[in-house]
Amino acid sequence: MRLSADLVAFSDRLGHRFARPELLIRALTHPSVASEGRPTNQRLEFLGDRVLNLILAEALFHADAHAAEGQLAPRYNVLVRKETCADVARDIGMGPVLKLGRSETLSGGRRKETSLADAMEAVIAAIYLDAGFDAAREVVLRLWASRIASVDEDAKDPKTQLQEWAQARGMPPPDYVELSRSGPDHAPVFTVAARLADGQEAQATARNKRDAQMQAARALLGALQPG
Repeated sequence: MRLSADLVAFSDRLGHRFARPELLIRALTHPSVASEGRPTNQRLEFLGDRVLNLILAEALFHADAHAAEGQLAPRYNVLVRKETCADVARDIGMGPVLKLGRSETLSGGRRKETSLADAMEAVIAAIYLDAGFDAAREVVLRLWASRIASVDEDAKDPKTQLQEWAQARGMPPPDYVELSRSGPDHAPVFTVAARLADGQEAQATARNKRDAQMQAARALLGALQPG
């Protein structure tokens, strides 16, 4: 089986050439095409989640020999969460090469965080099955490198701080409301509001939803805690 030109280009961005190209195709095939009788990426996503978890847990374990479990756990949670997996998928241009059913395509499936995150985990499983654990580790550590380097700061992200601020005052967690999305599919721009139950809010705009949420939370914290 030969890959199409767009999948070859995606493989290059991924940093892995598949000996079994059908694994990549399956990893990028969303469950919305299940009615067409084609294998989807759900089983691969199950496996890839476990492979990714081990790779990142091991990376954090070796990166800081003195960190206690209580320090490692929040760093790990930041690296493996769906938002991070979706961000990595966007970084390598996964959205345009996802194989979706018609209804999922029309509903913006190429931009959906869950679809991107699940496919990212499925692709990691595909690499693992194609070339083994070391190959999967090499790809993950390269794609996650900047996030691993900054994870200690990210583990104390403003969303967490804002939630703690609200809970300390007997308030429910803040809501994050997407106000608008503009730009082409390959370079979207999101405007998000961080909103407390008492109506206080702040807005921010960024090139991915998570960054917009972080910036909105930071802006709201600044208003709540001036100076």
